[in-house]
Amino acid sequence: MRRDYEDKAVLITGGTMGIGLATGLSFGKRGARVILTHRWGSADEDEVRARFRAVGAHEPSIVTADVGHEPDTDALLAEIRRSHDHIEAFISNVSMALVVKGLDDYDLRGLEKSIELSTWPMVAYTRKIREAFGRYPRYVIGLSSGGPDHFYENYDFVAASKSVMETLCRYMSYRLFDEDVRVNVVRSRLVRTESLRATFGQEFEQFAERFNMKRQFIECDEVAEAIYGLCSGTMDAVSGQVLMVDKGTTFFDTLMRLYEERSSLDL
Repeated sequence: MRRDYEDKAVLITGGTMGIGLATGLSFGKRGARVILTHRWGSADEDEVRARFRAVGAHEPSIVTADVGHEPDTDALLAEIRRSHDHIEAFISNVSMALVVKGLDDYDLRGLEKSIELSTWPMVAYTRKIREAFGRYPRYVIGLSSGGPDHFYENYDFVAASKSVMETLCRYMSYRLFDEDVRVNVVRSRLVRTESLRATFGQEFEQFAERFNMKRQFIECDEVAEAIYGLCSGTMDAVSGQVLMVDKGTTFFDTLMRLYEERSSLDL
């Protein structure tokens, strides 16, 4: 049965751009009261509100809150509690990690920081929500990528932090099995976002398209709809899973595919 989101609270960290914003709009147009967090100075709030108005959604709450700063988290949840008795869905979307260009860039503190900011909020916020509201969110979703099992340039620490997230997703699902909570992670292939450009460089998209790899790119809206689907009530039997949103491209993203198309790609 599809779940009614009218006036229910949905919390999305890093929700004012890219996949986070698209996810907020997906829930918003279904009646949810969406709370979006961002770090200071990283959002055009007027533009975000205009996007919500355009789809007929309630105006979102936009809160400056650093996921790595516990007092921010406490203040955020206290603010939400003034209007809501629980949080229906929590989407852990923030991802920050050291860009690695060589082995000399490997640094234990950098790896720890990447995990702290990209992985740990999925755990920390879930526990904090339980403390603040007396119950866990019904749905917890983390955002991952193809990095844990595909090579992406400069992506070493991002991929490592996502691997930890995917592992904890399974264990969290086990730990919360009796709490009526579904914990899942959504992976996606490459999405055209500022994060993609910051990690791989401004030229990456054009380079990929030279090799007819435009099909590899996934739209933010497509990832957002997958996230909503996991929280919609129609997939409540799914928990502790890592689901890839990729239009099936993982299967044919191989050297043999490039070899097959070598004449058209001028290789």
